[in-house]
Amino acid sequence: MWNQAYRKDDVESGTTPLYPAMLESPELRWSFIRKVYSIISIQLLLTIAVASVVVTVHPISHFFATTSAGLALYIVLIITPFITLCPLYYYHQKHPVNYLLLGVFTVSLAFTIGLTCAFTSGKVILEAVILTTAVVISLTLYTFWAAKRGQDFNFLGPFLFGALIVLLLFSFIQIFFPLGKISVMIYGCLASIIFCGYIVYDTDNLIKRYTYDEYIWAAISLYLDVINLFLSLLTIFRASDS
Repeated sequence: MWNQAYRKDDVESGTTPLYPAMLESPELRWSFIRKVYSIISIQLLLTIAVASVVVTVHPISHFFATTSAGLALYIVLIITPFITLCPLYYYHQKHPVNYLLLGVFTVSLAFTIGLTCAFTSGKVILEAVILTTAVVISLTLYTFWAAKRGQDFNFLGPFLFGALIVLLLFSFIQIFFPLGKISVMIYGCLASIIFCGYIVYDTDNLIKRYTYDEYIWAAISLYLDVINLFLSLLTIFRASDS
């Protein structure tokens, strides 16, 4: 029984096209997809590990919250992921430099996530984690299923980009003119919907459009989708819990 060969219609056997009129080799595309999801899994595990340390070791969050040096370091951690993207653009095909830069990007982002969670109740964090996991798995499976039946989600790109700009402006306005609990929940709901759309859009690009050399960018895109969805849901649950 254990030595039984893959059936011809096995999706991951590499012989079945992922979408109609697929011209490239299904074996190569499946290998690329597995590589990207392996990188994302490592990123998420590293994020969970770093964030857990920040949350459980209370002197860390105390240092960031009560000292000027902690505030300065927090600002550095916030801007580090954006700075890291610049060299990643040039070295995303240079091994092992690309993985080192990706590690810096992930760890710095994980620290900021951990600091956010450090001032949030455990119940709220657990609710956000469970819902994020369920949504990401469901949308990923749906996108593969829809692509198999010929649906294309490339049209979502301009709409999602426009919605993201509105979301950024909304958050910028909230910094100077706080609108209260209701506005925070509206912001969280809008952000959750937008990043759900990005999960579908980027997964569709993973299936059809990313080249085999763009595994770093594909991993970063989907990783950020998952992290931003989690933070959006955390915003909703935290506002409703207060």
